[in-house]
Amino acid sequence: MNHQTGAIAFTEYDLPNGLHVILNEDHKAPIVCLNIAYHVGSKNETPERAGFAHLFEHLLFEGSQNVARGEFDTYITQAGGYDNAYTTEDKTNYYEVLPAHQLGLALWLESDRMLGFVLGEESLRTQKDVVKEEKRERYDNAPYGYLSERMMRLAYKKFPYKWTVIGDMETIEAATLADVKDFYNTFYTPENAVLVLSGDFKESETRVAIEKYFAEIPGGKNGIVRPVYNEDEQKTERREVVTDEVAPLPGVFYTYQMPPEGTDEAIALDLLTDILSTGRSSRLYQRLVYKDKIASEMSAYVDLREMPGLLWIYAMANEPEDDTAKIEKAIEEVIAEVRTTAVSEIELQKAKNKTEMRLIASRISASGKADQLAHSKVFFNDTSIANSIIDQYLAVTTDDIRKAAEKYLVPEKRNAVIYLSPKEEK
Repeated sequence: MNHQTGAIAFTEYDLPNGLHVILNEDHKAPIVCLNIAYHVGSKNETPERAGFAHLFEHLLFEGSQNVARGEFDTYITQAGGYDNAYTTEDKTNYYEVLPAHQLGLALWLESDRMLGFVLGEESLRTQKDVVKEEKRERYDNAPYGYLSERMMRLAYKKFPYKWTVIGDMETIEAATLADVKDFYNTFYTPENAVLVLSGDFKESETRVAIEKYFAEIPGGKNGIVRPVYNEDEQKTERREVVTDEVAPLPGVFYTYQMPPEGTDEAIALDLLTDILSTGRSSRLYQRLVYKDKIASEMSAYVDLREMPGLLWIYAMANEPEDDTAKIEKAIEEVIAEVRTTAVSEIELQKAKNKTEMRLIASRISASGKADQLAHSKVFFNDTSIANSIIDQYLAVTTDDIRKAAEKYLVPEKRNAVIYLSPKEEK
């Protein structure tokens, strides 16, 4: 069954050098989005180079064979467009949105930096400083800033999800030009990339242009070794209590390891987090905020990844002197009920409606459609999942959710980071 509401029409093919191309021709607006995703993220790093994939994302804007340092963005903005990029644990994504008649410019710019990346010591030093400042702002000097680092170290003992995407100061600083060149030659190759175009273009003409710009780029020679998921099954809770830094309010942060993105169990758990925390009628809000009045905010959400990711649940106390033990007890009682008793059909339907609306809304824009098509191909090697994923969510039953909660959301598989404010310390 293929859910037709909001389905994305596409064609796809491979160039001889291995570059996978996906085309979504759509003439609703005179714009086009070029999205190129490389199947490389922080899980492809070594511990000595943690943060390298994200640093490299910055470096790729520093110049190529025919585009001088700093000119990439200038070309795009002067053509009336915008561009950006992001790095996750599993992939690195670059995109440009431009007036339709500027498609050739986007193809030229992306092909030039895939063919010939140019970097000097000055550019490397500049971007190291940019990334380190980003880390200071988002982690070092932010309330609860080290939460993700603490949680990843608890949740993953072997697999390279155990460090954050941004890395740390020492590993960022240690990167050399030789490291950069090796990383580029290994991962920034046609066979490790997915090129997606969405928007106002003619497919026949665009195929010719893609051939012109990308077909002669040689394939990689280094070979890519993918990390194998090797975490042992967690059998006891892992806990860290933080009292050595200022926390505005006491907080309880839980994670539970969950299956990879796209699996039936992951989809069931995604819907469960809506039931637990979305809206004032949600179970955690009703218990923690409305009934017990022991939390000022709470949330539950999934951090979906290519390999097993994490389901997060957290709650913040009302006042600095409040007891986190009460919050922990209440959260566990809410989860215990979900493990033993199926959620209601009404709760599930509300969660399905919200998810369907969110997925359809995310593919209204050319950039949203391009991102979902690229993501499906990179993660699942199946572009059609961008369309069938809605049906997977709609097929979930209340019993599916209960079974997933019973299997994954148990105390012995929990990771806990508990923040105490200075007033709580004895």
